[in-house]
Amino acid sequence: MMQSIVRGGAAGAAGTTVLNAVTYADMALRGRPASQAPAQTVDKMAHEAGHPVPGTDDTRDNRLSGLGALSGIAVGCGVGVAVSLTRSIGIRLPWWLGGAVTGALAMTATDLPMARLGVSDPKGWSAKEWASDVVPHLMYGLTTYGVLTAADRRA
Repeated sequence: MMQSIVRGGAAGAAGTTVLNAVTYADMALRGRPASQAPAQTVDKMAHEAGHPVPGTDDTRDNRLSGLGALSGIAVGCGVGVAVSLTRSIGIRLPWWLGGAVTGALAMTATDLPMARLGVSDPKGWSAKEWASDVVPHLMYGLTTYGVLTAADRRA
C-alpha cells in the first residue's frame, strides 16, 4: 500500500506540473491574469474554520497566494494517491478514459469548494473560462494516469 501511495503522489506531482505549465502557457498566450480563486477559496475556508490568515495588505495577500498554490499542489498529489489506490485494488481503465476521469476528479476537487464557498459559479462561466479550466485538468489527468500506468508496467 505504501508503494501505491508514493507512486500516486509522484504521479499527481507530475500531473500538477503539467497542469501548471498549460495554465501558464494559456496566460502567456492570451495575456490573461492569474486566477485569484485559489487564494479566495483558502481565505474563505480559513475564515470558516475560525483561523483567518494573519497579516495585513500585501503580506496577507502574498500568504493567501502561496497557500492557494500549495492547496492546488495538495489536491493534485492527493488525487494522484486516490487514483493509485483505486488502481491497486484492481480498478483499471484504458489510459485515455482513466486520464479523463482523473482530470474530472481533480477539477471537481478544486471547483466544488469554490462553488460551495461562493468564490466562483461554474454555471455562469463562458466557453473560454470553461476551456481555461477543462484543458489543464484534462492534461493533468492524462499525465497522472499515464505515469501510474507506466509505473504499473515497470513493477
